[in-house]
Amino acid sequence: QVQLVESGGGLVQPGGSLRLSCAASGISFSIYDMSWYHQAPGKQRELVASITSGGTTNYGGSMKGRFTISRDNAKNTVYLQMNSLKPEDTAVYYCKASYPGFANSYWGQGTQVTVSS
Repeated sequence: QVQLVESGGGLVQPGGSLRLSCAASGISFSIYDMSWYHQAPGKQRELVASITSGGTTNYGGSMKGRFTISRDNAKNTVYLQMNSLKPEDTAVYYCKASYPGFANSYWGQGTQVTVSS
């Protein structure tokens, strides 16, 4: 059974930082591409950042330079370091695991990030 469990969300003031974690089980983590998405109320889910099995990273436009995605294959965990947070970063953040060429992907349950003073 595949499980992706996000953690690290919470309430933070503008300009602050958070680090999200996503622990995976039930998959061969090292061969999967991993991504973070976020979804704000009333908006579509959008890509925040992704990292391939080989370590190549990609970022959504407004997050580039502020967020860093990384992975630890020994711990089956992907991270999202978020700095200089803005109120518009407020959303539920989801972790996704996908394997190139396969239609199916796996999602976590999400973790809430709220940026507010």
